[in-house]
Amino acid sequence: MDEQGAGAGPAPDEPIRVVLVDDQALLREGFRRLLELEDDGIEVAGAAGDGQEALAVVERLAHAGRAPHVVLMDIRMPRMDGVQATRLLGERFPAVRVMMLTTFDDEELVLDGLRAGAKGYLLKDATAEQLVDAIRAVARGESPLQPSVAAKLVARLTHPRPAQPAPAHHTAQPATGHTAGGMPVDELTEREREILGYLGRGDSNREIGEALFITEGTVKNHVSSILSKLGLRDRTQAALWAREHGLG
Repeated sequence: MDEQGAGAGPAPDEPIRVVLVDDQALLREGFRRLLELEDDGIEVAGAAGDGQEALAVVERLAHAGRAPHVVLMDIRMPRMDGVQATRLLGERFPAVRVMMLTTFDDEELVLDGLRAGAKGYLLKDATAEQLVDAIRAVARGESPLQPSVAAKLVARLTHPRPAQPAPAHHTAQPATGHTAGGMPVDELTEREREILGYLGRGDSNREIGEALFITEGTVKNHVSSILSKLGLRDRTQAALWAREHGLG
């Protein structure tokens, strides 16, 4: 399994193809002009007004051999929202990387988007430089988060809301060490659990390798094994899993 779960990014001699998805036409056009002015290495290959249209645009481009590398995805849209569209894009076009772009600074939406497979998250008040840098980072397979979003995400994971009480007829079962999908945590080796903890803290492969005195290639192999055993799509989801299970 590819640890990014999204295939290769653009070749060195080709621009980063981007699809803009937002239900407001003026915003789509504004983003298009901004990107065209800011960076000639980024090409706006298409645009859509909702999630359903985004799927159709990506499919059309893919069939033409010009699949986008990055989709800038609004989260609240009619017909199909950004979370559902992101999940479906991940299933149908795993080489396409999604970055959420929204005005809603809401930690629940951040988590929903990342769990659906988004690689990064920016608010619409980000500067042009931040937007371009984030697109380039996502195209490289990284997972950028705007600082204000990252702070809320960490707070949400560190201080989760209290769980709802179980129905009266439900008999609580002791913890079994299984994930929600039924995969035993014990399937992970001691080294994999150690690396998962570093992922939860947001460390890169290089940083993990330096901390554990192993090569980046060895770290990558461990990460791929972790994703496979836990049924996770990429290292972003692994970081969330680690945080939610007290390993980050």
